[in-house]
Amino acid sequence: MHRYRMILLLLVVLFALPAQALEKGGVESLRQTGKAFAAVAREVSPSVVFIQVESIREEQGSQAFPPPFGDEFFRRFFGEPFSPRGEAPRGHQRRAVGQGSGFIFSSKKGLLSDKTYILTNSHVVEDADKIRVQFQDDREFEGEIVGTDPKSDIAVIEIAAGGLPALKWGDSSKLQVGEWVVAMGNPFGLSHTLTVGVVSATGRTSLGISDYEDFIQTDAAINPGNSGGPLVNLNGEVVGVNTAIFSRSGGYMGIGFAIPSKLAKVIANQLIETGEVTRGYLGIVIQPLTAELAESFNMEQSQGILVAQVSEDSPAKKAGLKQGDVIVGYQDKPVKDIGSFRNRVALTAPGSHETLTIIRDGKQQKVKITIGELSQEQTLTEAPTQSAEELGLAVQTLTPELAKQFDVKAGEGVVVTGVERGSIAAMAGIRTGNVILQINRKPIHSAKEFNRAIQESQEGKRALLLIRSGNMQHYVVLRW
Repeated sequence: MHRYRMILLLLVVLFALPAQALEKGGVESLRQTGKAFAAVAREVSPSVVFIQVESIREEQGSQAFPPPFGDEFFRRFFGEPFSPRGEAPRGHQRRAVGQGSGFIFSSKKGLLSDKTYILTNSHVVEDADKIRVQFQDDREFEGEIVGTDPKSDIAVIEIAAGGLPALKWGDSSKLQVGEWVVAMGNPFGLSHTLTVGVVSATGRTSLGISDYEDFIQTDAAINPGNSGGPLVNLNGEVVGVNTAIFSRSGGYMGIGFAIPSKLAKVIANQLIETGEVTRGYLGIVIQPLTAELAESFNMEQSQGILVAQVSEDSPAKKAGLKQGDVIVGYQDKPVKDIGSFRNRVALTAPGSHETLTIIRDGKQQKVKITIGELSQEQTLTEAPTQSAEELGLAVQTLTPELAKQFDVKAGEGVVVTGVERGSIAAMAGIRTGNVILQINRKPIHSAKEFNRAIQESQEGKRALLLIRSGNMQHYVVLRW
């Protein structure tokens, strides 16, 4: 009996030792993690700044004594402000104050002795009349805008001081989901606040935040005032620029977005060198290649993007790119989605000779193209995505009068004169005034041809339509 008790006691000791060791190891691991975050804070904080922006805004109306319950209260119950003797409301100026974050970085020129470059968001400093930059040690400087790029939401400002510590750039393309990241900034004006989280996703696009999107999504708390601050890895290297939050309340809800360092660095250097950003240009309208569209174009998979329109006298037109081509590769790398493709083209230097891999009529081929320069009027445009569920629309042959009204050639397509609510056409996004140019990739010149093409599609209960809406063309698949 004593022998069994000894064996039992020995087993308890043997099993208890690893548990105790594990507990101590876990605490030690957390302690080391905390020290890592503290080290990042010490390294990063001296380079992070608080940015306060003042702007003078012109407003309509004049009030010598502001209403006690605010403008909105009086406007709702008493209408717009009025002036005595029947005079029109006079404009007056109001000083608006905004705030955000930024950080010192080293440009291609390196660190200068007479000035320091600070990167922030374009929306932080837009319409600024005065910019005040404050460091952790309470030193303040007046900032001057070097350049802004609203399309990427990047801006560079400078201060007349040298010898200040700059953050190192990290490689955002190597970020992995689940990797630790640290956000630093001034949320709600609380200077130099550090929050910690992980990379939740990369390559987030089509969020409607800016024209060129390739966001890092993180659960590190980002709040109003964090905009422009750095998102860094555990080496203290900048991998992103905090720019937006997803929120219904205006505060943190677990989702924040940062511009990847790979994009921010290129834009910032261009702003310093020229004061503006030069982007590559193809001259095409593109749309996602859905499974339905892939089937309509006789493709086995829906990887790639569909060319819905090719602009006249554009680099794409000169290279021989055609409407209905499917782009599956650019610069010998796969093309998976619109957002990443748009960014890659935009970052390509104008005049560069590049290769597009396309699928045309079921066959893959290479297209050599010389990248053009994007002007303010031009854009690599995404056609609206469409879905379809049921059929019902009326069309009319384009008369010369209608053709002039819709800016198309007479006999080129048919105009939609009516769409039934809840029909397949309505669910696909077709609207009155749209012009249907093709059905199943064949040109349509009259209402009679339209009806015939729809009848020919009855067997497969599917029709591929090319639709013009304004100056935009895009494909729509109808099923019934």
